[in-house]
Amino acid sequence: MTVTPDSLVVRKWVTVVEEIDHDGGPAVEEPLVKAAVGVVIANPYAGRYTETLEALIEPSIPLAKELVARTRAALGGREPQSCGKAAIVGTAGDQDHGIACITTPFGDAMREEIDGITWVTSTAKVAAAGTSIDVPLAYKRALFVREYYDTITLTVPDGPKPDEIVVVAAMASRGRVHHRVGGLARDEVSVGDGLR
Repeated sequence: MTVTPDSLVVRKWVTVVEEIDHDGGPAVEEPLVKAAVGVVIANPYAGRYTETLEALIEPSIPLAKELVARTRAALGGREPQSCGKAAIVGTAGDQDHGIACITTPFGDAMREEIDGITWVTSTAKVAAAGTSIDVPLAYKRALFVREYYDTITLTVPDGPKPDEIVVVAAMASRGRVHHRVGGLARDEVSVGDGLR
């Protein structure tokens, strides 16, 4: 096990990459590349209730920066156009332990590392080792751009153990390859509220 400078004990890293050339329709010139990187960390609050969760919130900033760097690398030099974050908390913890890992400081660090994005979708749950999580993806500048509604699934076969948390950052290089459900187009985004 390694210990980060910010006191999080890291057991392992897991990377998933998908490259999609078509989804039942014609092949596209530019494939959709989706990547997710998960880190398995010890949960300092496992098995007990506390009113504050600072031991997870404060270190989430450097953790986000490292996850973003690894996820960008997994995209192979492609510029991320959508992103998301997630956490799976082992069964000796509770959902707020996961939320603490991916809350505002984590999201702000992702925004800083991905060209000042305005929106980061997220999800968190408590589950046993080997449980998958579908990380939601949305366009980095506006949630309502339907072309980018997507997910990537990450599974850690031996994690999280009951006293661990899996924290995930995910990105994609473009929208779905056969998007055809209308809605707000990427070049129509103008309001700047993170939605439209």
